[in-house]
Amino acid sequence: MFSLSPAIERLRDWATVSHARASTLLLLLSLACFLPGFATLQPLDRDEPRFAQASKQMLETGDFVDIRFQDEARHKKPVGIYWLQSAAVKAGEALGVPQARTQIWLYRIPSLIGAIATVLLTYWALLAFLARRYALLGACLMAAAVLLGVEARIAKTDAVLAACAVASMGALARAWLDWTRSLAFVPNRHNWLVFWGATALGILIKGPIVPMVWGLAVLVLSISQRSFRWLKPLRFGPGLLLCLLVALPWFVAIMLKTGGSFFAESVGQDMLGKVAEGQEKHWGPPGLYLLMFFGTYWPAAAFAAMAVPFAWVRRKEPQILFLIAWVVPSWLVFEAVPTKLPHYVLPLYPAITALLLLAAINGGIDRHRRGAIATALLVLIVPLALMGVILFGTWTLDQTVPWLALPLFALVLLAAASVITAFRREDIEGALWRCVLASLLLTAAVYPFAIESLRSLKLSPRLAEAARAACPDPAVVTLGYREPSLVFLTGTELAMAAGGQQAAAFLNQPGCRVAFVEKRYAGEFEAALASLPVKPRLLTTIRGFNLNGGRRLEIAVFVREPA
Repeated sequence: MFSLSPAIERLRDWATVSHARASTLLLLLSLACFLPGFATLQPLDRDEPRFAQASKQMLETGDFVDIRFQDEARHKKPVGIYWLQSAAVKAGEALGVPQARTQIWLYRIPSLIGAIATVLLTYWALLAFLARRYALLGACLMAAAVLLGVEARIAKTDAVLAACAVASMGALARAWLDWTRSLAFVPNRHNWLVFWGATALGILIKGPIVPMVWGLAVLVLSISQRSFRWLKPLRFGPGLLLCLLVALPWFVAIMLKTGGSFFAESVGQDMLGKVAEGQEKHWGPPGLYLLMFFGTYWPAAAFAAMAVPFAWVRRKEPQILFLIAWVVPSWLVFEAVPTKLPHYVLPLYPAITALLLLAAINGGIDRHRRGAIATALLVLIVPLALMGVILFGTWTLDQTVPWLALPLFALVLLAAASVITAFRREDIEGALWRCVLASLLLTAAVYPFAIESLRSLKLSPRLAEAARAACPDPAVVTLGYREPSLVFLTGTELAMAAGGQQAAAFLNQPGCRVAFVEKRYAGEFEAALASLPVKPRLLTTIRGFNLNGGRRLEIAVFVREPA
């Protein structure tokens, strides 16, 4: 088994000389973790293309107040992420990016920046609890976490939201630890601005989530002190005013524009709907996040689980109590809500990282504890299971094997084995650094090679490409297949036919026209074509697999050229 200890020590010692060096290392590591596959991964149905399409329509219409997907109002989340995505695409257009408005990677730039900011802010937040050496390691573990890597590549709210949550909780930690005389330095006098600035941006991104996370923590900590006086340095009066100045103008504008329907849908249907029942087939039982944690927080999840006894024993200490207050109340809320999506708990992962490192430093992770080695084996089992799923998928769907990914998967397993070896010899810090290496290798295996080989999953890109091959600017109708990614890639004017007669009538209109016809509608569509004076031409048939619904699809592409 190879050893990386000298290299790891040299890199760590170089980076911990100054905050600037630490930030440089974290920036480079974040780019290495988040960029592979960033531009090549297809729009991921359904949420990502819904966000991107709504941002695209803002640019098309010039209306930056209302949020719409085609002709439907999209009143689920506030406007912040749409503004950020629109700005990124506008910058891309200014720099000459070809077909910028259908380049999904441009819409992902805010998520990439949000993920990088989450890593850097985790380092900043952890400095309130740990020496620079361990704060750096904690931030590296966040960069290596599977869930943050996924969110960095998806054009929606959650990476930016995580950054806002970490910033606000890092500022809150400084106020709490200063009050309890557990802080090794004097907080900056602008700490309150960080807290409220992050809260204001978080409200514009995803409404009440950031205030909920710190609000529940404040409640737990204040009950423990029987006082709210420790919050005085955060200056709630000016802070709330700042939030109003940042967020209120758009909320007033959208209320006036929609007559209050935005709040009825976003609060009454979206937010309360998630509380009442599982929305959009995302129901899950209580405890599901705990099961998903070992995959979403891989590779450090196994060691975080071992830190739980330490956290319980030391729960009354100010540092541990704060971290527990950060994690447990919000986690319980997310577990209680029937709608379960993996990214909901992402804002809590930096606190789990801090608890893990405090346990490691203080001997709270015992390699001799019963079941410890078996738990550590999850570092090896998770990538092994993922490799099996990918190989099964590529062979079943496309009869291919991602050969280029296999050597990298072998290195991932070797790095995971080295993690377990380091743990067995009680080198916890070395094991955690090796976790970061294993994650880098897994990223290199999965995104550029393994996922790219799954051609069957790229239905919308292949359909959009077929439409562009028919003529330069076709009018398009789809019958059956209606994923948001198809709207994003083919254009806002994509028509959704209710049946074969409607699709045939669409083709009978002037100009170059293209129809996508799912196989289950082929009979009624062909019957409707009998009445057309000019029959469309079958351009191609595209076969693939739709993850939403989990079924194979066969979609015929018809074209009617102009006379």
